[in-house]
Formats: sequence, structure tokens, C-alpha cells
Amino acid sequence: MDNPPAYQVPIFRNWLGFANAGMLTDGNVPCVEVGVAYLPPNTAIVEIGSFCGLSTNLINYFKGKYGKNNPFFSCDRWIFEGADAGPIDPHTSITHPEYKQFVKDTFLRNVHFFSRDHLPHTVELFSDEFFDAWRKGIEVEDVFHRRVKLGGPIGFAYIDGNHQYEFARRDFLNCNEFLVPGGFILFDDSADNSSWPVKQVIVEVKQSGQYDVFAANPNYLFKKRG
Repeated sequence: MDNPPAYQVPIFRNWLGFANAGMLTDGNVPCVEVGVAYLPPNTAIVEIGSFCGLSTNLINYFKGKYGKNNPFFSCDRWIFEGADAGPIDPHTSITHPEYKQFVKDTFLRNVHFFSRDHLPHTVELFSDEFFDAWRKGIEVEDVFHRRVKLGGPIGFAYIDGNHQYEFARRDFLNCNEFLVPGGFILFDDSADNSSWPVKQVIVEVKQSGQYDVFAANPNYLFKKRG
């Protein structure tokens, strides 16, 4: 049997990467495309962790490519691991609060430009807070000053928040609660050789019997069993 053709990275991803700051492993691109292309109907997309909007804009690109009108939610407080009230480095006057605001403003500018045809509902909450509101069906205001009600089934979840074990595990459990059979979860920085503790969650997902490994590229994309 002939080998399948190599994956073609969309031209948009290159232009996006030139201008939109962020960390995005190339292997995540086809995984995101799969998650959006095969999105179960009447489900939402949820992204945990937004940073400067790079993966947010990529998800929205694939929504447009495949004509998906599923609602898209993301959450972030833009409070980073190791941040405090002081300077980000002893040799600069730039403080962590200033850095946070700069990154958030960058996210807003990037998403307003690259996703202007279908803005996501980005909520300034930690993921635990977001899912508590999701569970209760609470109406919130997103960062674009629109009111939106949270809740409902999820078809694709992208977990890219705090990569420490206890946080990533809770993110998985929260997503799993609402993810429908046939839905996908993508874990960032979850490769077998990753230095991040999130890879410990991957072992538990494999052992749960609820998911199949759809791809390890090198980060893990799981599909929930029916």
C-alpha cells in the first residue's frame, strides 16, 4: 500500500505564525483540524488557555474552512505560572501585572483581526471557575463585552492551560464530564518525552478505557468511545 500523502500545513497557519505570538507545536495543527472537521453536531468547542490567541485563531480558521457554526468558548485569566507583583526580570522595570495586561491586549487585537468574522466567546476565568459556571449554566460577559450563557455538550476540547499534573487532571475531568461520545480532546505539551507533568494525565486517560488514541503527533489527541 502506498504511503498517504504528507499533511499540508495551511498557508494561513504560516501567515498567522509570522504575526501572532504564541507557542504552537506544528504537530498540533492537523490534530486541531481533525477535532474541528469531525466535530459532532450540536456541541461546543472549548479551549483552556488563550495566551496571545494563536491556537484560538487557528481553531476559528478551521471552523471557517469546514463551515462549522458550533459555538466556541475559551478561558484564560492571563495569570502565568511563577508570576508575582514584581518585575519579570531584575534588569527591567516591566512588572508581571503589566506583562499580563500586555498579553491580554495582544490577544484581543490578534483575535479581533484574524477571527473577525466569528469571534469566540473568551471568558476571563480560571478553568475551574469556567467549568463551575458551565455546570450551572450561568450567563457571563466575555472579553468582547457580549453576554453568553455557558453550558451544554462539548465536541472538541483543547487543554492548554496550567501544565502541572493536578491542574491538567482537573481540566481533563471537567472536559470529560461534558464531552460527547465521538468527541476529541487534545492535550498540549503531552508528548512521551515532554518535561511537563501533564504527560502523567495521558497515562490515566489511556487506562480509563473511555478513550482511543487518535494521534500522538507528538502531543496526544484522544477520541471518546461511544
